[in-house]
Amino acid sequence: MNVLDFVGIGFGPANIALAVALEERGFDGSYVFLERHQSPGWQREMLLDDSDIQNHPLRDLVTPANPRSYYSFTNYLHVHKRLFDFLNLGITFPLRREYADYVVWVARHFAQHVRYGVDVQSISLTTVKGELLYRIESCDATWYARSVVLAPGRTPNIPQVFEPAAGPDVFHLTRYEQSLTLVADRLEAGGAIAVIGGSQSAAELVLDLAARFPASTVHAVHRAYSFRLKDTSPFSEEVYFPEFVDYYYNASDEGKRILNAELKATNYSSADGDVIHKLYLRLYAQRIEGKEVIRMHRSHEVEACEREGDRYRIEILERLTGARQSLQVDAVVLATGFKNFGRGLAEEPIHPLMTGIRAAFAADRNGGLQINRNYSLQPRDVDGTPPFFVNGLCESSHGLGDAGSFSILSLRAVEISSALRASLKTVEGAAIEA
Repeated sequence: MNVLDFVGIGFGPANIALAVALEERGFDGSYVFLERHQSPGWQREMLLDDSDIQNHPLRDLVTPANPRSYYSFTNYLHVHKRLFDFLNLGITFPLRREYADYVVWVARHFAQHVRYGVDVQSISLTTVKGELLYRIESCDATWYARSVVLAPGRTPNIPQVFEPAAGPDVFHLTRYEQSLTLVADRLEAGGAIAVIGGSQSAAELVLDLAARFPASTVHAVHRAYSFRLKDTSPFSEEVYFPEFVDYYYNASDEGKRILNAELKATNYSSADGDVIHKLYLRLYAQRIEGKEVIRMHRSHEVEACEREGDRYRIEILERLTGARQSLQVDAVVLATGFKNFGRGLAEEPIHPLMTGIRAAFAADRNGGLQINRNYSLQPRDVDGTPPFFVNGLCESSHGLGDAGSFSILSLRAVEISSALRASLKTVEGAAIEA
């Protein structure tokens, strides 16, 4: 049995940045990253034509932590002989396809540390030869480790009203491209599809579907009266500064609630101005054409979604007038976000993969797991439980910088890598002492 110093679960941007930090700062321990996909990737299902990213390109996998790194986005452009071409574009945000290629380019440098096609099923604690270890199991293999860095990405939020119908034709945007192929024939023939949500992704999907399937009807359903403009005030954008993490982490529960309400529009239920204008222009153009491909259902609440034969019936309620309406569609795309740690309907107390180790760690005031400032869980037994880090799932404790954003990703990776090195030295010291 081979015992590793740590196992990383997931190899998306969070743990790719960690791999960079480990190499650049020197880590002598043994480790492996386990990734369920067969190859590296980022936002695989949302690489839509002309879509761009929503963060400054220099807030990449490494630059905020090490501006001279080989793995920067700038060096990626240089290596691919596109630096001057990119600068000549005069754009603020790179195309999403290019940034996804950048993420893959970095990931491929660490192939020797990654096992692709491994879907981790459970994590538990076990004692082997007197040492308390993590046991990580997939369908056909088992790993033992002295620490774990969990970075599987956040759990997609499937609203309760859609849970009974969820399946191949009622799907979260994280399965957009693969699921769309199943209904493409019906949409090309003049079917209908609904997009639920009022986010940037929802607006992008509405535009993408209207362009791909001009013979179909695209129903855009969301609770708000309008697609809200993202809050891009430089004062609000300071939530993505490293010092804000300390400020938010040390705030009271009530303080966190106030900050979340005030700053929500920097990341949630809002869209960039260029996307909003594209959508509004498309709606205007279809009035000129006399063909309503996109149908807006603003201020609407979904009350039911039920299968009827090969289609779905969606019951929607106009929140201000009380008027009800039924939509008949071939498929439903849920642009409904992701679950954060918490007790609300759109939240979860812990990530499902943490169920098997929950009893070993202290609970916070809300019944979830207590997360330390360095992204580790607080053990119940301080002396015995090995380190367990949560990478990219800590929005409830560390603020919006952990909400799938690249902004402080590299700095978080450095903190976790430093903590891993410290824990490795502790283990080595204990071995020498023994």
